[in-house]
Amino acid sequence: MKSIISKYKTLEGVWHFTDHANLESIKQHGLLALSELEKRGITIPAPGGNEWSHDADKMKKLDKYVHLAFVDEHPMAYRAREDGRIKNLIWLKIDASVILGGDVYFCADVANKSGVSVLTAEQAKDHIDFEVLFTYMDWRDPAIQNRRQSAKKAQILVPKMIPIDKILMVKNG
Repeated sequence: MKSIISKYKTLEGVWHFTDHANLESIKQHGLLALSELEKRGITIPAPGGNEWSHDADKMKKLDKYVHLAFVDEHPMAYRAREDGRIKNLIWLKIDASVILGGDVYFCADVANKSGVSVLTAEQAKDHIDFEVLFTYMDWRDPAIQNRRQSAKKAQILVPKMIPIDKILMVKNG
């Protein structure tokens, strides 16, 4: 992943969407994986995932990871807002160095979706379209638009937690 960060200079950070109501808990505890929240007995005011997605995460053991996006346009943020789970969307910009950890995994699509593979950093280089995420292209071209729509679904899985000092900024959604 270091080569991806070096190649695409616009990859300064990665993103996590949440509701503003969760910000105080994040400031107190860091950004925690679902299993870590449950282990610590922390209830968040406005979970981004619904019961189905939490069950799917647990079934695939993805509840042990904080889910991040490469860009601040992940389709699941739209869905969470549309479903009313998130009323005041914010994006947390996370230091890109978190993707360099040895226990970090990646998915080319929504991680808990049936049939989606969990990838190592090496595999991710071949399965995630970083070019369309981090370089300027002709956005009017329908083929480019389709590539970007698909690539925006990619996820980063960071084990357990992201410390508060790795959160670079909060951006309104």
